[in-house]
Amino acid sequence: MTKTITGFSKLSKSEKIDWLVSTYFTDSKSAKTLLKQYWNANEKLQQLHDEFIENTITNYYLPLGVAPNFLINNKLYTIPMAIEESSVVAAASKAAKFWYDRGGFKAEVISTQKIGQVHFMYHGDVAKLNQFFTTLKPKLIEDSKSITKNMEKRGGGILDIELKNKTQDIEGYYQLHATFETLDAMGANFINSCLEQFAKTLKNQAQCFDLFSAEEKDIEIIMSILSNYVPDCLVRAKVSCKVEELTENPNISAQEFAEKFVQAVRIAEVEPFRAVTHNKGIMNGIDAVVLATGNDFRAVEAGVHAYASRHGKYSSLTHAKIEDGIFTFWIEIPLALGTVGGLTKLHPLVRLALELLGEPSAKELMQIVAVAGLAQNFAALRSLTTTGIQEGHMKMHLMNILNQFEATSEEKVKLVEYFKTNTVTHSAVVEEIEKLRH
Repeated sequence: MTKTITGFSKLSKSEKIDWLVSTYFTDSKSAKTLLKQYWNANEKLQQLHDEFIENTITNYYLPLGVAPNFLINNKLYTIPMAIEESSVVAAASKAAKFWYDRGGFKAEVISTQKIGQVHFMYHGDVAKLNQFFTTLKPKLIEDSKSITKNMEKRGGGILDIELKNKTQDIEGYYQLHATFETLDAMGANFINSCLEQFAKTLKNQAQCFDLFSAEEKDIEIIMSILSNYVPDCLVRAKVSCKVEELTENPNISAQEFAEKFVQAVRIAEVEPFRAVTHNKGIMNGIDAVVLATGNDFRAVEAGVHAYASRHGKYSSLTHAKIEDGIFTFWIEIPLALGTVGGLTKLHPLVRLALELLGEPSAKELMQIVAVAGLAQNFAALRSLTTTGIQEGHMKMHLMNILNQFEATSEEKVKLVEYFKTNTVTHSAVVEEIEKLRH
């Protein structure tokens, strides 16, 4: 049985590794060598990475690829994507080229409001609390001035604060529900700082409110935290063309393809089991760009999936229609992103990714990310409704299988050539490797 360790965080990186490899690995020398292989030779750069999180022992690499030829609002982009899944970058690139020849993608930011809440308990007269809030609201804003002044200079800040009665859900439960504009910053630290100040002001002012009884003055703050559900931080992206321009596949007519495509989207709108996989494909594109640009893909995922369930049933994030001979495919999605602060200034590859995109504002990045998700979904649905998803995916996955079996360069050349005209399956690849080797 492995023993616990005291003071692990205080050990040096080398001491942490020595303890790990001697405690958990049968071949401690090989494990230690592997961990050190992923250190950056540049000591300053490695130290930077070590300080991103706690208890670092090495770096975990993901491929950083690019998808070129994205025409968005008549501006051409090459989009950086950090992802390990085969065929995602290829599919995005193919969709980008397809729509480049048909006018490109159109995108617009609908709104950029972000949300934070102070959750508290109050057991007293609701009318008194409402009256108290009337006097409290300006004080909440005034007491936060030292936090908001710089954001306000740039045109952002606190947009509104509401008192919400949630006692139908939990007895005595109320919220200060605040909306914010954080401009090019994702704004988590700014919002949370404001909320914690709101909580202090709420607690202090309640003690001074004459209409409250002693019990009513004893407001209990539960927590103060931003929400990653941002239904009013929305971006829309779309593509459209004449139906007859829609297909490059000689085995299916443009009209038939358009109708099958629309039906595939409708199925994802009404069938949650399909919608989850449908939306996962969208997030392949979105997460890859969010990660490459140093944003929080976990927050984006959580908010997006909540949005997909906003009508009480999990549903598709994309929609499609055929109207007057025009095919239209679009996505509307909540994205709280930033291009300043956090990793955007610290991680060298994030800086490079943002420069590659032309140093976008947060609004522009929202549009780019939404387009990446739409492109990914278009590519997936085009495959699903024509050739099937596995043909293209498995050909991209071929190299992973070859690497798994440590194929030589010569073997890779022969096998890639063979599978240009043969179906790729794991067993088929293994069989051909064995034939080559025997």
